[in-house]
Amino acid sequence: MAGDLARSYGPNIRDLGLAYALAFIIGWNRERESNSAGLRTFPLVAIASCGFVQAAESITADSPEATARIVEGVITGIGFIGAGAILKGGAAIRGTATAASIWATGAMGAAVALGSYHVAVTVCLFTAATLYALTPLKTGRGAAAHPAEPEAATPPRITWG
Repeated sequence: MAGDLARSYGPNIRDLGLAYALAFIIGWNRERESNSAGLRTFPLVAIASCGFVQAAESITADSPEATARIVEGVITGIGFIGAGAILKGGAAIRGTATAASIWATGAMGAAVALGSYHVAVTVCLFTAATLYALTPLKTGRGAAAHPAEPEAATPPRITWG
């Protein structure tokens, strides 16, 4: 009985664990950068992506087109999550790196579920390298990068009297 459970659940647990671990690396960076998405969001996106593909395996096993449709749905859903990470304040737009990282994390989860471990690890390495190595090179970091919006002019006060 225990052997049957290990054979049934073992590969899924392994893949979900790998997706979680890879996404944690990206989430750690976003958390350190004080972004709204971080240690919780990124692993959840990865395991959800992995889980959706895994859950459909039994019904899509003989149909690559059906698997592609599942992956399309995952990609679309993650795009909506990423869009929520983008903030516009005045002339400044923030959160695009976080949104792109969320998308990359979803790709890692789907790749793990499809057995393309090399793709998942490569996406993780390139995403981490971009976030960790290139962020210090970004010009205008800190408060000067996000100046306060100018105050709106106060309209003249009209008194009747």
